Amino acid sequence: MTLAAAETLDVSVLVPAKDEAANLGEFLRLCAEALGSAGFSFEVVIVNDGSRDDSARLLGELEREYPFVSVVTHRRQLGIADALRSAGDVARGDVFVFYPADLQYLPEDIPKLVAPILQNRADIVTGTKQGKYEKAFVSGVYNGLCRWLFGVGVTDLNSVKAYRREVMSGMPLRPDWHRYLVVIAAADGYRLTSVPVPLYPRRAGTSKFTWKRIPVGIFDLISVWFQLRFGRKPMLFFGMGGVALFVIGFLAGIVALVLRFGYGIGLRPLLNLVEIMVISGIVLFGFGLLGEMIAGLQEETRAQARALARLDKLDPRG
Repeated sequence: MTLAAAETLDVSVLVPAKDEAANLGEFLRLCAEALGSAGFSFEVVIVNDGSRDDSARLLGELEREYPFVSVVTHRRQLGIADALRSAGDVARGDVFVFYPADLQYLPEDIPKLVAPILQNRADIVTGTKQGKYEKAFVSGVYNGLCRWLFGVGVTDLNSVKAYRREVMSGMPLRPDWHRYLVVIAAADGYRLTSVPVPLYPRRAGTSKFTWKRIPVGIFDLISVWFQLRFGRKPMLFFGMGGVALFVIGFLAGIVALVLRFGYGIGLRPLLNLVEIMVISGIVLFGFGLLGEMIAGLQEETRAQARALARLDKLDPRG
């Protein structure tokens, strides 16, 4: 069992919970059974993400009942990405595990999720859902697009997952970007693997996923792809695009001059094309220069984050 006085632990299970009062008691009972004899030290950090049911009172009782439980409270719902960040700020484990409280995934599968990391065979382990899934089509399209755009070698990116603590430090603080933790970490060179994890019907409560998240997810996917491909070298996109448009406008201008003074033909649409292409090219090139300055600031921020991570390793108490 985990000792409260321990400075560092092997595993921290991070559990975002929104209106899951009906599931929390059983979830923690199963955690105690499954992880108490798993052979590694652990804790469970539950984030009450603005729940409006009886979660706050129940979590207070469960925190007193189970010594391995810590509770973080959000006054309003901030979403899974912020919940994971809040839990990670107080967690003491070297390995983080993202696990929902809805009992669609059982705690008995946590040990096999963390095993490849504890054995130093991987840095991130994703769970591949086994069983009937109501949103299988949407999930399949999302995972297929991610494999095509990012070239990741795992088949299920939006399931339960385990990852080294330092992976979280490289995650952008953006809403809903927890879905792209795997592809961002893969781009940074972390080793990936996956294990099959059974998926069970929800016992109580309702799913927090609605169709409204689908268009948001599509735009987030495009944003992540752009950030990973051009985030550190924005001039490749904006600069080359700006130069291409400027060249098109320049050539169109030459054609317009030849037609006007060589053949006495004046074409207003051609002149408009020249104006649009040249102005757009200059604007895009300017965006590229601005993007390069922002990228430079981001690199400085990354360097500071790496330095802080090294200090944290030297002094885990912070």
